[in-house]
Amino acid sequence: MRIIIRYFFRALRLVLTPFMLLSEKLSTPKGVTRSAEQQASVDEASKSLALYQFKACPFCIKVRKEIARLGLNIETRDAQHDPQHRAALEAGGGQVKVPCLKIRQEDGSEQWLYESDDIKAWLQERFEPGVESRA
Repeated sequence: MRIIIRYFFRALRLVLTPFMLLSEKLSTPKGVTRSAEQQASVDEASKSLALYQFKACPFCIKVRKEIARLGLNIETRDAQHDPQHRAALEAGGGQVKVPCLKIRQEDGSEQWLYESDDIKAWLQERFEPGVESRA
């Protein structure tokens, strides 16, 4: 019985994935507009960030939409299909759970931030236009 349930959910995921990705494509907001200097500063601050994600994970989609809305250039790393990224996520963050934002600090240390709402709040605090940024 357990195997039937497992295959049912795998099949369901295969059927729903294209719809989830299409929905993301159609509903992703336009990025905020910044001056060239401001965008260059944001791009420089974004270089120290990497998002570990699964392509069809709804929580990852939520974070990617926020990244697009804020106009950020954050590297996305596929922890589902790339064994190197999966291993790095497990070694650095301690668990294979997505979404996870890897934040490289100025002193070289790393912070691993899990939970989509926490990631969104962290990004908004640092990159939301009109809000004093600490980036």
